[in-house]
Amino acid sequence: MSQEYGADQIQILEGLEAVRKRPGMYIGSTSTRGLHHLVYEIVDNAVDEALAGYCDSIEVIIHPDNSVTVVDDGRGIPVGIQKKAGIPAVEVAFTILHAGGKFGGGGYKVSGGLHGVGASVVNALSQWLEVEIRQDGKIYKQRYEKGKTMYPLKVIGECGPDEHGTKVTFLPDGEIFEETVYDYDTLKIRLRETAFLTKNLKIILRDEREDKHEHVFHYEGGIKEFITYLNKGKTPLYDQVFYCEGTKDGVYVEVAMQHNDSYTENIYSFVNNINTPEGGTHLAGFKNALTTTLNDYARKNRLLKENETNLSGEDIREGLTAIISVKIEEPQFEGQTKQKLGNSEARGAVDNLLREQFTYYLEQNPSLSKTICDKSILAQRARAAARKARDLTRRKTALEGMALPGKLADCSDKNPENCEIYIVEGDSAGGSAKTARSRNTQAILPLRGKILNVEKARLDKIYANAEIKAMITAFGTGIHEDFDLSKLRYHKIIIMTDADVDGAHISTLLLTFLYRFMPDLIKEGYVYLAQPPLYKVEKNKKVWYAYSDEELNAILKEIGRDNNNKIQRYKGLGEMDAEQLWETTMDPERRVLLRVIMNEDTTSEMDLTFTTLMGDQVEPRREFIEANAKYVQNLDI
Repeated sequence: MSQEYGADQIQILEGLEAVRKRPGMYIGSTSTRGLHHLVYEIVDNAVDEALAGYCDSIEVIIHPDNSVTVVDDGRGIPVGIQKKAGIPAVEVAFTILHAGGKFGGGGYKVSGGLHGVGASVVNALSQWLEVEIRQDGKIYKQRYEKGKTMYPLKVIGECGPDEHGTKVTFLPDGEIFEETVYDYDTLKIRLRETAFLTKNLKIILRDEREDKHEHVFHYEGGIKEFITYLNKGKTPLYDQVFYCEGTKDGVYVEVAMQHNDSYTENIYSFVNNINTPEGGTHLAGFKNALTTTLNDYARKNRLLKENETNLSGEDIREGLTAIISVKIEEPQFEGQTKQKLGNSEARGAVDNLLREQFTYYLEQNPSLSKTICDKSILAQRARAAARKARDLTRRKTALEGMALPGKLADCSDKNPENCEIYIVEGDSAGGSAKTARSRNTQAILPLRGKILNVEKARLDKIYANAEIKAMITAFGTGIHEDFDLSKLRYHKIIIMTDADVDGAHISTLLLTFLYRFMPDLIKEGYVYLAQPPLYKVEKNKKVWYAYSDEELNAILKEIGRDNNNKIQRYKGLGEMDAEQLWETTMDPERRVLLRVIMNEDTTSEMDLTFTTLMGDQVEPRREFIEANAKYVQNLDI
């Protein structure tokens, strides 16, 4: 029987029911990323108070039950009755969608957060939320459960006349979120970034759960100190970090930058403290000013000869770490993901300020300016050599009809959605994998030894490396500015290495290459790590495979620990015959694959990690390994 579809079937979701019904629309997802977003929303409200000049410190506390408290010393959310709603303003902020001081231009000049939906969305997605406000000598309190008000705002005590601020405590709703356990490091990275972007604001993060932690972030130098932090694993080309700030056309602009001896550019842009990974008008203004100013200086001071071509933006930005942060009253975002700034006035503001200040800086520091020009000229030559190598590769492939690498055992299916490629280290493992695979959908590309560490190599060296060339050709997408995702030949790129230190190193080298030159493969979820078993257990002609020590113990518990057990610890893929490799690591029905994901909330920290692990500096790498060794399991030392 077909159901009637009329006016009565149109649902009206009242109040915050819409948020509980479609949480993904408001916080992106109900995964661990969405869970952490709740904290950012409340913190962003406190940061807005800091940006307005009323808040000096924010404290974030994770309690043993995974509830979170955010306390600030701002003015406190207003407690007076909001005339239109007829209830206190604080209750409006927590129970009515699209309500808050961010609309109408009166409350905040600039603000971050999710367009004023922050507090009410957090409330809607929490099992319970309590807000306490200190204002005018009184302490006010209200509690909500699943977004519904439990009692009218009440005074619960008195406070000193100089005490003011807001305290919000909430417990995420387990019915909404897939995971309700907060990750300390994820919060730490985001809060550190927020503190860098808001100079003089102190942010304290405290974990009261079993592994008690506490970090205090307070940077008087703001984004200038952020650059020093990001360049930690690199060697700066000059000591001082360039910094300028100013307001043009109502846009407040801050720029900080410093070149280092690496070959990759790391540029981060922010609007009202919100990361804009896709850039936008502020980034375009920065790039234009930087390129024009340096070329003008190089010509004027004869560092570029008359017959030499201008330096490209890419040449100048080689090895540059930069941060562009703008504060703007009404930011307009473009694109599907709202991660790109569209305000035209931001382009002009950044361009004008940087051009003026950077010109002065270059003239005041001639030896530093020469260093930057020399590095850019070297980059230009290397880029020309790389272009020749690339054009040669293109010409060859055009003549040979896109010839694939000789060592690639390709699959017969030509639909990329059905196809996967295994990147395998070593000929013996490659041989087993070729025999084991399902020829229809699984391709095998064996690599010989460790690939080039791209963190320490220029583009021309990368194009000349046989193993890297084989991967580029096999994937079909090209790299860097030639990258085209639509040409990808396999929708699963699976890195399959031994479960030992060498295998981990090779995986890291491959991930570094993909992250630096084909980041969209990781962003779009096409990159995986195969998980070969660590142990084979045999008893009475029956076989079990264990992928971790815990799994081994569970198997032994089940079958009994006695002398009939034969346990083999696999050191490498080469120890398995083709049948075992298929059963344990390649059969889509039984294998374990880990998808490599990229969290855009923590891009700067990701860059720093790759630099620390793969760069030249030994000390930061040692510190990183010491700090993270406790998380590593099953690596043979």
